[in-house]
Amino acid sequence: MEELARESISLLAKPTANTDGPRLGSFGAIVIMLKSALGAGLLNFPWAFERAGGIHTAVAVELVSLVFLISGLVILGYSSSISGQSTYQAVVRDMCGPAFGKLCEICYVFNLFMISIAFLVIVADQLQKLSVSLYELITGSPEAEMPHHWYIDQRFTLFILCLFLILPLSIPKEIGIQKYTSVLGTLAATYLTVAIIVKYHTREVQAVQIAPLYSSGISSWASMFSVIPTICFGFQCHEACIAIYSSMENKRLSHWVFISVVSMFFCLVIYSLTGIYGYLTFGRHVAADILMSYNGDDVLMIIARLLFGISIITIYPIILLLGRSVIQDPLLQLCYKRTVVTDSFESRTRVALTTAWISITLLIAVFVPDISKVISVIGGISAFFIFIFPGLCLIFAMQSEPVSPKLRVLLSAWGMVTLLCGVFIFGQSTSIAIMQLLHKL
Repeated sequence: MEELARESISLLAKPTANTDGPRLGSFGAIVIMLKSALGAGLLNFPWAFERAGGIHTAVAVELVSLVFLISGLVILGYSSSISGQSTYQAVVRDMCGPAFGKLCEICYVFNLFMISIAFLVIVADQLQKLSVSLYELITGSPEAEMPHHWYIDQRFTLFILCLFLILPLSIPKEIGIQKYTSVLGTLAATYLTVAIIVKYHTREVQAVQIAPLYSSGISSWASMFSVIPTICFGFQCHEACIAIYSSMENKRLSHWVFISVVSMFFCLVIYSLTGIYGYLTFGRHVAADILMSYNGDDVLMIIARLLFGISIITIYPIILLLGRSVIQDPLLQLCYKRTVVTDSFESRTRVALTTAWISITLLIAVFVPDISKVISVIGGISAFFIFIFPGLCLIFAMQSEPVSPKLRVLLSAWGMVTLLCGVFIFGQSTSIAIMQLLHKL
């Protein structure tokens, strides 16, 4: 045991190669990690608590999932440190070989692109509900009497948001600039949790007398397992973690473990409070989108809807930056073989890719409003980035790293467990999504 402890300490103390560019401190790294995780999944947690069979079961699933979530972050940071790579796909390619690297690139871009579309759909949905709520609150008239002008149409307002807010935030090259908007986004997401808690404790007497029905326990193992993708997706920041790790001032792995644990702990508190109090308020009647369970003229929830839209907007540039790097890096490498790649050429390429990414996702979000069906089918692909690729990286790392035989077997076994869990979650969530899609057709 002492030998294993010494080996573990040496792994945590291992420094990484230096990288150029602006550096993130501990606070900046934590807020970007939080902002990457505190996204659309926050709206689904009260529903996930009901689906899982109640508070105790849902929290237990959270805690078990958290072990794998933190493990994945640590593995990815360690893999980045020994490979010297600064992007997720480059780490997988260096650690696992070109075949897995190419698979990672395809999954990476596809997943981030679809998440970008989903975020714009969510923002458009919040804009529509917000405009209706404000009209009813100000005029006292029902939604049916609301006039429809082109300048208040959600498609036009979404276009304006993309042009004057999302595009400028998405153009910068480094992820470090996102720490400023991430503070705002984290506070906006936290407000939703506070609002749900306040609404629970300030319920009217009539609402308290008619208590909502609660789940009496695990309805089925299938129901419990069905919420694992929702819970894991809520905590997911793994796609951004290597970019964050590579931009940090202190890249010792022991410090990265601290950043990962602190970030996931705050996520656990925010998600758990949202799930618990949203579930206690509505019980079995809670909507999949918790905001849909509240009255449209509720001022506290109107503010929550507005701030949550801001929160989603601040995540979009981070997602775009990560997806753009997968496309831009091979293009620059190909051009470098033929000619000199100048800073101005890199800037033009970055602006062009950013504009194209935003334009295409905006068009799909506007003209394919039922994109949620497509999103449900590919939702399980996030298991690749939380479980499968980290598990593969750890297995391959243990084949070459100078560690003791006992620690090599122990970590290889953990990598295999992580990999198998990821395969199970991907298969289970994807099969359920496909069956639900076929049932609706």
